[in-house]
Amino acid sequence: MYQINKSIKSASTLPADFYQNPAAWEICKEKIFCQNWQYIGDEREIFKGLENVYPLWILENYLDEPIILTKNDDGIDCYTNVCTHRGFILVQHPAKMRKIVCGYHGRRFDLKGQFEFMPEFKEAEDFPRPCDHLHKLPLHNWRQFLFTAVDPKFEFETLLKKLEERLYFLPIEDFRFAPEYSKTYNVHAHWALYCDNYLEGFHIPFVHNDLGALLDYGSYTTEYYDQIVLQIGYSDGKSITFDLPEDHPDYGKGVTAYYYWIYPNFMLNFYPWGVQLNIVKPVTQNFTKVEFLYYIYDDKAFQILQGDKLAEKTEREDEFVVEAVQRGLRSRFYKAGRFSPKREKGVHYFHQLIAESLG
Repeated sequence: MYQINKSIKSASTLPADFYQNPAAWEICKEKIFCQNWQYIGDEREIFKGLENVYPLWILENYLDEPIILTKNDDGIDCYTNVCTHRGFILVQHPAKMRKIVCGYHGRRFDLKGQFEFMPEFKEAEDFPRPCDHLHKLPLHNWRQFLFTAVDPKFEFETLLKKLEERLYFLPIEDFRFAPEYSKTYNVHAHWALYCDNYLEGFHIPFVHNDLGALLDYGSYTTEYYDQIVLQIGYSDGKSITFDLPEDHPDYGKGVTAYYYWIYPNFMLNFYPWGVQLNIVKPVTQNFTKVEFLYYIYDDKAFQILQGDKLAEKTEREDEFVVEAVQRGLRSRFYKAGRFSPKREKGVHYFHQLIAESLG
């Protein structure tokens, strides 16, 4: 469907057609979002009360896949939240349950998703069948963060290995979730344009004066691995940096930010004060919701770096440029662009992944 030259020196970007073609938009659902891991929540926050059954959606308003998390003595499992009789949504709200009972016709399942009972079905032949149980989805965690996928084509353990390579020293489980700073932004642009912008620091000197004042632009680096792009921001000598252990690959360097992007729509922005999660949620071809979730470890560093204020200003600046690109792509005269071999390695890799997924 689309092709991206593997040599960044010769490659052109995805064409404007990708961001505007309704067929490409629909294909992305099955070929990209269903086949890759999606962040679904913080285990500590989801099960902080007495509830042991928790309904969620995988990308509500896009994939719109209803799921439930069930917690029992063996841990946490993930199942489809759809009755195998007539498709009714089984669990409407978080609750403490011994059994899952459909509110439409009374079909009953245990907390392992196994069919147990159905009224008025004594005469049914070859019943129950395996398809009468709830479908189980894969569920993995990185620290307290939970991920699932509809039909994953990539091993989650590969992601874990790369994340821990540099983040192993951080006590992320001790980071405090800060709902007072967390919020959702409405971006009037295609989801991939938001990711395009995130994946390069090329625009920082032109768009983000405050963020740029904290970083040494000349030292800003981009690395990419299987399904991951990592951008490293180094201090200009004035801002706070990580206290890295001696066995760390970046020991001796003044690192002030690690920006991780996991294909296709999840970001982890680590600073000396903690981490900010960004979840990019497609809604329409021209509209995207981006959820910002804050986890704070060092309140003093958060205040010094003005974590929430800097993020708010940076986000609004990003929205301005991304929305302007969204409008610009409608031009009859724009077809595709080129990549900066030095500054746009992350975007080039992203476009390769999209082309491969859709191909």
